[in-house]
Amino acid sequence: MSGKPRFQQVKDFLLSGIENQRYPVGSRIPTEMQLAQQFNVSRMTVHKAIRDLVNDGHLVRYQGQGTFVCESKPVSSFADIRNIAEEIAERGHQYSNRIVKLEQIKASSQVATQLGIRTGSDIFHSRIVHLENGIPVQLEERYVNPAFAPEYLAQDYRKITPNQYLTQTSPASDAEHIIEAILPDELCCELLEIQPEDPCLRVHRRTWSQQHLISSAYLTYPGSRYRLQSESHFR
Repeated sequence: MSGKPRFQQVKDFLLSGIENQRYPVGSRIPTEMQLAQQFNVSRMTVHKAIRDLVNDGHLVRYQGQGTFVCESKPVSSFADIRNIAEEIAERGHQYSNRIVKLEQIKASSQVATQLGIRTGSDIFHSRIVHLENGIPVQLEERYVNPAFAPEYLAQDYRKITPNQYLTQTSPASDAEHIIEAILPDELCCELLEIQPEDPCLRVHRRTWSQQHLISSAYLTYPGSRYRLQSESHFR
């Protein structure tokens, strides 16, 4: 063990503690300062070890609370347009959300291009944080064409998700996905309760119902808490 880099020694110690249940799921690990003193290394060295374990999905950090052992990352398929509330319920976990914005706005040139409408047109905008067992796992920023979902703002999104409502009113026939890795901005960090250096996956999804472009949504997932996958079948 002495031949390994110091950060790897710290990482192996924590990983061993997770695997043998010394640090069970939901428990808080020692602070960076405590680990630095225990291993006689710098906090930067400890921070690298913890960051690797966060990125690998073993740990999760909460601002002002500490670093905790987490369950295996939930898996979501980006190729399917699924209701996140149903996904979470299927895993036997509790779904909840925080409604941050629900409003009518004027379409910027960028959003207008995404929705195929004129700049300045009235559109609906929602910003919702989806939580699994009380932990934020997705930030949904959605723009909707009112012509095809006129009652969008009147829904109680504590009881139904935007995905559910749009599926009922304008069933999706086609979808476009663009996926990128990002570092979160200040708003993302606040709403998802993550740090600026925590990597995220962002899915930009546009959905059509028949020939009509209904919705443009940005779905942001903390990389340490969620995993996206897609399956292909060849003959």
